[in-house]
Amino acid sequence: MLQVAQLGNPVLRRQAEAITEISDPRLQSLIDDLIATTIKSNGVGIAAPQVSQSDRLFIVASRPNPRYPQAPLMEPTAMINPKIVSHSTEQEKGWEGCLSVPGIRGLVARFQTIEVEYRDRNGQLQQQQLTDFVARIFQHEYDHLEGILFLDRVESDQDWLTEAEYQALYRR
Repeated sequence: MLQVAQLGNPVLRRQAEAITEISDPRLQSLIDDLIATTIKSNGVGIAAPQVSQSDRLFIVASRPNPRYPQAPLMEPTAMINPKIVSHSTEQEKGWEGCLSVPGIRGLVARFQTIEVEYRDRNGQLQQQQLTDFVARIFQHEYDHLEGILFLDRVESDQDWLTEAEYQALYRR
């Protein structure tokens, strides 16, 4: 399990660099370590900058867990040099947390449907339409590649909760 950079670490505010060598063993090892870190941390995604690697790479790994009991189940997926190609006009607010900002949840508006493209860990171009919670994960992790934290997207001081309060209110 990798150490997760915490709020205040400058790597979280930098734009990540494009990846040119997908077959590089260092990158392939980083992908495996990111997946393991996500699972062990009860996350549903993680971006390379969160482990102090300024690479345009993140993992989307939605699955029910103690932090996100309603999350849909999917295989952990490495997304290299991802792009949002298009998005719906509809946005929906939802509670987000972050492994780099422990103990806090914020209400964040995200596009409900997005069209994305990325390279998989084998270098193959993938194009997908993502919706709802998985689209939210993608947008959250994509923000990390741009040096943006979910905190930056919370619109009101009324839209914050502690993790404990979130769990008490929304796990019923």
